[in-house]
Amino acid sequence: MKIFLIAGEPSGDALGAALMAGLADLAPGCEFAGVGGEGMTAAGLASLFPMSDLSVMGLAEVLPRISLLRRRIAQTAQAIADTRPDLVVTIDSPDFCLRVLKRARAARPDLPVVHYVAPSVWAWRPKRAARMAPLVDHVLALLPFEPPYMQAAGMSCDFVGHPVVAAPRASEAEARAIRQSETVVLALPGSRGGEIARLAPRFGQALGLALPKGAQVLVPTVAAQADQMRAEVVKWPIPAQVLTDPAQKRAAFRAADVALAASGTVSLELAANDTPMVIGYDMAWLTQRIAERLIKLDTVTLVNLVSETRAVPEYLGRACTAENLARALRDVLTDPARQAAQRAAMRLTMERLGQGGDRPGHRAAASCLAFMNRRAGGGPTPTP
Repeated sequence: MKIFLIAGEPSGDALGAALMAGLADLAPGCEFAGVGGEGMTAAGLASLFPMSDLSVMGLAEVLPRISLLRRRIAQTAQAIADTRPDLVVTIDSPDFCLRVLKRARAARPDLPVVHYVAPSVWAWRPKRAARMAPLVDHVLALLPFEPPYMQAAGMSCDFVGHPVVAAPRASEAEARAIRQSETVVLALPGSRGGEIARLAPRFGQALGLALPKGAQVLVPTVAAQADQMRAEVVKWPIPAQVLTDPAQKRAAFRAADVALAASGTVSLELAANDTPMVIGYDMAWLTQRIAERLIKLDTVTLVNLVSETRAVPEYLGRACTAENLARALRDVLTDPARQAAQRAAMRLTMERLGQGGDRPGHRAAASCLAFMNRRAGGGPTPTP
């Protein structure tokens, strides 16, 4: 079976690599083509172009790169036509992927399509599912409450579990080895250049205001952003160590007493390591103003949403100030009741995301194969 995959972000690349591994186990002989990053390349994909070309977020960030993105849309759609795959799997990055699918489906209306990561219609832009339905047949959802939204729009959908539940964790010995102070704090101001530029100065100020003398501050980051992160961290009023080695990053997540983190899936990584947190996030001015009008929820932190609590404090947009973040950090560091409430919410989150069950990559692969079997007229097939 020929499968064409498209991922546009590091998180999507990790999902794609796990899915490819699951497909290789459950359907040996699969051939892969498409767009991906290091993980998918290691799993056997020769990417059409660097995935980093697609790793942009927000209207203000996209505009300067619109010509390149248009070329990549046309190039990817043409590659699908040339490859004639049995299945296309688009992974997150809906703005790019749906434009590709529109062209690909125009050339081949019967093209089977699976989209991995349901759009967060429960949070904002609820009509996205209806707009996606003419181009997508089946959806793989990371969150347990998402399938009904997709099914209501006319697509089949399976909850396949979140990859965070299968991610490797550091041992206690590795955590002890990296811990050099009575107080260890993680600072996680994002993985994109724009996020780091906006959030790192505020995070640094907040840490300087909140932390006791001698606290150890660790800043895990991706290798591609390490130089930018170091350039920001050196300006902070408190010493901090930037980490890029994956083993050190895992140890830091396990060792930390608290984290100050950008909003996103990193909150689930912290939850998997039982690390209390404070969330802060801001976007480019125009993007933030649009988001404020569209977001329907009182929280965007996934731990809060999945656990149906509001245990994790978050400060978004204009509320994301150094003073607010510092006050919340002090509260979490010094109040055992706040820590206990967060840890209870984190344990419930991990349980609801599939911890203890089959690996999400295998569940996603089984869901894809069941979808293809149904499409071929093979009758009902057990799905995750």
